[in-house]
Amino acid sequence: MYNILLFTDSGVDDSLALMYALLHPQLNVVGVVTGYGNITKKQAINNTAYLLQLGGREEIPIIAGASGPLSGELATFYPEIHGPEGLGPIRPPEDMGEVKVFDIDKILDIVNEYPDNLVIVGVGRQTELAIPFILYGEDAFKTVNAFYIMGGAFLVPGNVTAEAEANFYADPIAANQVLEKARNVFLHPLNITNQAIIPPAVIDYLAENSHSPFKDLIKPVYDYYFEAYKENVPGIQGAPLHDVITLSALVNRNLVKYLPRRVTVELFGRAKGKSMADFRPKPEPEPEEDLDWIGMEADIPAFIEDFTFVFMGSKTTKE
Repeated sequence: MYNILLFTDSGVDDSLALMYALLHPQLNVVGVVTGYGNITKKQAINNTAYLLQLGGREEIPIIAGASGPLSGELATFYPEIHGPEGLGPIRPPEDMGEVKVFDIDKILDIVNEYPDNLVIVGVGRQTELAIPFILYGEDAFKTVNAFYIMGGAFLVPGNVTAEAEANFYADPIAANQVLEKARNVFLHPLNITNQAIIPPAVIDYLAENSHSPFKDLIKPVYDYYFEAYKENVPGIQGAPLHDVITLSALVNRNLVKYLPRRVTVELFGRAKGKSMADFRPKPEPEPEEDLDWIGMEADIPAFIEDFTFVFMGSKTTKE
């Protein structure tokens, strides 16, 4: 069993990642930090609360994240990809009742509650993950076992600019802070997540046969996302679930092959948000503690099988 603190912005693939985490028998979600990203901070909080209610996990603390990047720039949102509320055509009900939301100090409380027994999973912008380093220094996460992060693009094009992936581009200052200060970082960039395509036939099967509390959401949310992808990537055969494979890699240790390299993020200019590493046969030597683990290859058939099993809903609540 892995205790995970999930950082997400609750757009489509982020929301599917939260559903996956709630359903997986080896994952215990001990908190969800949610802020701006593909949608606004308020929308992200509402979506997270809605999914926790559906999953019967309302006891999981929701932690309010940031409204924008560390640079102070206005955040850009993508309703054409994730829908007006971030769940494709789905809108959370307006009568969810009072939702308790914690401030960002709750992150440190959770870290201290699970010393040497916590994995942080960051599948949204890196702003909220960088803030504790700024507030409390480099020891903020010293007892965290590992960081599983979705972000970056290595030796492949970006998806926001020619070179930058969306999470790193939106807040490169935060992304660079996290990669420089966090230890035992497992990075899941576009070179593997672009391949994490769940075929529509799998979604249709789940829509008919799933026993999970999210059964009625899976198909409309996925279909909206897939239609957006078909506009941007003509000929694509399904929607890539960038954030779900990041979680799947945690519980399926042979799913992704990693390469140890120090990763930095370009902060400004035309290459803003570009993730950089030394891929020469003999890279510059770096201290071992500065190395990050870059996902370079992934077993996609195994990922599809894992996704299908989990979303069938064999386990919907934690005992």
